[in-house]
Amino acid sequence: MKSEVLATVPEEIRLRRNKSLIFLVLFILLIFFFILDIVLGSVSIRPADIFRAFFERTDSEIETIIFKFRLPKALTALAAGIALSLSGLQMQTLFRNPMAGPYVLGVSSGASLGVALVILGFSAQFVPGSFPRLGNWVLVVSAWLGAGAVMMLIMFLSSKIRDIMTILIIGIMLASGISAIVSIMQYFSNETMLKAYVIWTMGSLGNLSAGQLQVLLLTVAAGMILSLASVKMLNALLLGENYAVSIGLNLRLSRIVIFTCTSILAGSVTAFCGPIGFIGIAVPHITRNLFRTSDHRILVPGTIIAGGVVMLISDIISQLPGSVNILPVNSVTSLIGIPVVLWIILRNKRDTGSF
Repeated sequence: MKSEVLATVPEEIRLRRNKSLIFLVLFILLIFFFILDIVLGSVSIRPADIFRAFFERTDSEIETIIFKFRLPKALTALAAGIALSLSGLQMQTLFRNPMAGPYVLGVSSGASLGVALVILGFSAQFVPGSFPRLGNWVLVVSAWLGAGAVMMLIMFLSSKIRDIMTILIIGIMLASGISAIVSIMQYFSNETMLKAYVIWTMGSLGNLSAGQLQVLLLTVAAGMILSLASVKMLNALLLGENYAVSIGLNLRLSRIVIFTCTSILAGSVTAFCGPIGFIGIAVPHITRNLFRTSDHRILVPGTIIAGGVVMLISDIISQLPGSVNILPVNSVTSLIGIPVVLWIILRNKRDTGSF
């Protein structure tokens, strides 16, 4: 018995070292792709010029490109990747559904509806950037409320319906229904409001003002803190709600915390960057397979880093380095995420005989 215990100790140490190595590699990749995202673009900039711009301010054209365009866009990609990945991880655990994600289950559409109600339903004065302080917060809070409303509806339906595919179909139907509502609002909107909303829908990672980026970074930081604080709740929910209650977890409080966190993360990104698909589904599964664990003490920080890496790669691909053309980032994330979703479906069908 004593020899068996001693034999497991080196194995635990080896696994811990492997996880530490994976974290280190992911962090290095994060730094590498962040710098690469700043280096690559329609104008070629050498890495040496970038470092010189940070330490020797000369007000040159290169500094303008870096600090006005590329650095804000890289920070936006980093924040969006972290937010969408964390919200997807929390939704998959909360709903116990491997296909859960803010885009697929209609949470991003709910956030879009919140934005549409502000821009189309009230006044075009609330367009992001119109009021550097108030306008941005009105927009992002409306996105939170829309995302939270859809989250609560999906949670209620998932408590009544246990089939994963049915919940997925309901999420797609909700997204379609919300799109129909927005289309009706567009039809009855005046020209100024319609133009304001169309400009918002064209939003991407590179269109944020300094004020919008500040709000995005603050809200994503708040969501990250809530995510780290909810690790124990997520681990308990992973084993089932009945078990979670039996060990003393306050189920209602846990749902409120996770709902709030997910709504803040998904809503903030949607408010300023538009709906970005499949990152929320794909990255949590990529992280689980990298670390070979379901422990959220590892998954949450792992998802934060992996989400940033994947979104930075997507941004680099979308801007077609060396070209003035820029692809919609949503198209790139879909190409990355769809194979992961197909792999999830096939794996579940192989393991259970049905999805």
